[in-house]
Amino acid sequence: MSVAVTPVTAPPAKVGRVITPAGIEVWHVESHVVPLVALSFLFEGGAAQDPDGKAGLAQTTARLLDEGAGPHSSAAFHERLADRAIELSFSAGPDSLGGTLKTLTRHADEAFGLLRLALLEPRFDEADLERVRAQSMASLRYQMKDPGTVASRRFFAEAFPGHPYGTPTSGTLDSLPAISREDVVALHRAQAARGRLKVAVVGAIAADEVARRVDHAFAALPEEPTLTAVPFTALAGVGARHVVEIDVPQSVIRFAMNGLPWSDPDFVPAYVLNHVLGGGAFTSRLFQEVREKRGLAYSVGTSLATFRAAATTWGFTATKNERVPEALAVIAGEIDRLREEGPSAEELEKAKAYLTGSYPLGFDTSTKIASQLVQIAFNDLGIDYVARRNALVSAVTLDDVRRAGARMLGDGRMLTVIAGKPDL
Repeated sequence: MSVAVTPVTAPPAKVGRVITPAGIEVWHVESHVVPLVALSFLFEGGAAQDPDGKAGLAQTTARLLDEGAGPHSSAAFHERLADRAIELSFSAGPDSLGGTLKTLTRHADEAFGLLRLALLEPRFDEADLERVRAQSMASLRYQMKDPGTVASRRFFAEAFPGHPYGTPTSGTLDSLPAISREDVVALHRAQAARGRLKVAVVGAIAADEVARRVDHAFAALPEEPTLTAVPFTALAGVGARHVVEIDVPQSVIRFAMNGLPWSDPDFVPAYVLNHVLGGGAFTSRLFQEVREKRGLAYSVGTSLATFRAAATTWGFTATKNERVPEALAVIAGEIDRLREEGPSAEELEKAKAYLTGSYPLGFDTSTKIASQLVQIAFNDLGIDYVARRNALVSAVTLDDVRRAGARMLGDGRMLTVIAGKPDL
């Protein structure tokens, strides 16, 4: 077997590129510290491809992939996994359908064989579909009593009206009953293709074995997916405030401003600036002002939410109904202050020190390394990104964050959604 291997030395891991005989590119980290193998993979597609009126289809499909395959019923398939302590799971996000596999090396034959069956010969039995549908609907009914879920769903509906990102990934009580077995089969056929597949394998496995096992699991899939283009969209409703009344003593708040995509040259400065604003836990401005100084909330924060076709800076908190106006005023005030003055030199250096120092913590297990690598590959950041990332953060200057802040924070106006009974 001829396998092309290009080693790339990068902290916190040595990442190699393996091109399998079938032409599948795999990012590979070989480590024999423990006798296990972890694999993570992503197909292009996800919930953004759900047809109108059938929200939740991608997530339903993902949940059904390990509910029986080939000759094995759902119970038999899970029994084979359990007998050998194999962990196999599938999930769907807004832009991807993917999965993870973890196995002891001595059970690799069985593990990769079951992965192959799940991908190539899923049964999608009607009984399993009905059971998964019933579980999803029961979960939705429970979640709709939760202010956090209600606020998040309304937030995305207002942020991306008429766009796939505005529709709940998990579906609705109206859309889930409309999903048929034919829909599941069609989505699987459209998205489970090797042409735009990203794969990472980590553990006690050599490059030639990686190539053989990945081809065994994925090579027989169709070459290219059949996807509908998802139009790029901007955050809508900036400056608007929406209230969803729920009779609870504490209101949940979601707020958002513009964001920057991974590919934008100002993304890293925006990432650092977000850490100063609300991403730095105990050190962030919002945590200090909202929680520590005023006791308005137990938790508050912001993050950069980047999708294939949209990017936002979104935040969260929860506070007593009567203190909602004060919390919103403090959040808006800190955003305005950061927008007008930028961070201090000390804040910038502390943010960069934390972000570079904590980065290796995301690579402390084989499963985490595989998941991180496949996400980096999915975002087209390059196989050397792990090596470059801390240098990119360290190079950020005050001018960089001010420039990124002007784009990210804009004029300070936010889209705000509140679920509860706020005293406004």
